[in-house]
Amino acid sequence: MKITTDGATLVLSGDFDVRSTWMVRSAIYDHLATQGEGNVHIDLSDVRLVDLTALKVLAVATREASRAGQHLTLRGSSPAMRRLLHLSHLIRVVELEREAATA
Repeated sequence: MKITTDGATLVLSGDFDVRSTWMVRSAIYDHLATQGEGNVHIDLSDVRLVDLTALKVLAVATREASRAGQHLTLRGSSPAMRRLLHLSHLIRVVELEREAATA
């Protein structure tokens, strides 16, 4: 898992699964602590694999951000990731960035 920042966006690349959740969790909370109040994004465009443990980390981080006066949005989630969010009902907790419709 590779983690970088681009302003208020935390960019994740690679496999986001049980092996990388601790590293990602730490990076998310560090990033939230440096951003103050406002909008924060997590870009998942380059995440190849995600499991339920990883999605739970994102859901808990979303709630924690909200408690701190921040608004966390997930960007670039794959169809498989969105499907897993719906099946696990975690879609009720996280917010996905709306994507432009294609013709």
